[in-house]
Order: sequence, then structure tokens, then C-alpha cells
Amino acid sequence: MKRKKFTDDDILTEIYRRVYAVSNPPADFDHLMATAETNDIGQKVIKFLEYECDDEVMKKICEDTLDEFKVKGYKRKQFFYSFWLGCSPKSKKL
Repeated sequence: MKRKKFTDDDILTEIYRRVYAVSNPPADFDHLMATAETNDIGQKVIKFLEYECDDEVMKKICEDTLDEFKVKGYKRKQFFYSFWLGCSPKSKKL
């Protein structure tokens, strides 16, 4: 049986789905993407600062998702940078 090959975008999107599902207020990331406005250079604009999630929870979700997709080595750091510099919710410390 052939295994599905996941792209980096698939993995990063899954991290965002899981984080937004537990953010305050909770949100459906796929719905946010589908209804997002597009700016003048064609990028989707998500109002990510309207959402907040605990820093440790987001780190744990990233780690668990990368483990699940068997991401190893330097690639893990790339995902962390992409997540934190992308449209992740506001981070809060408990």
C-alpha cells in the first residue's frame, strides 16, 4: 500500500488547524482561510492578532504534529520559524 506524501504546506496547515482550534476564541482555520480577504499582492489576510493561545500549548502542538508527521532534524526548526513568523495567534504566558 502506498503512503500519502505530505508537503510542508500540508504539515504547517495542520499545525495552524490544531492551534486555532484551542485558541481563545476558538476558530476553524480552514474557514478563516476560505473567508479571508486578499490584499493587493494576492496574499490572504487573516486577523491572527484577534486570537490568543498559551505559548506552551502552541509549542506542544507543534512538537506533537511534527512527531506525528515524522519530521526530523533541521526541518523541525524550519517549521517552528515558519509557524511563529506566520499567522500564529498571539502568544500568552501563563
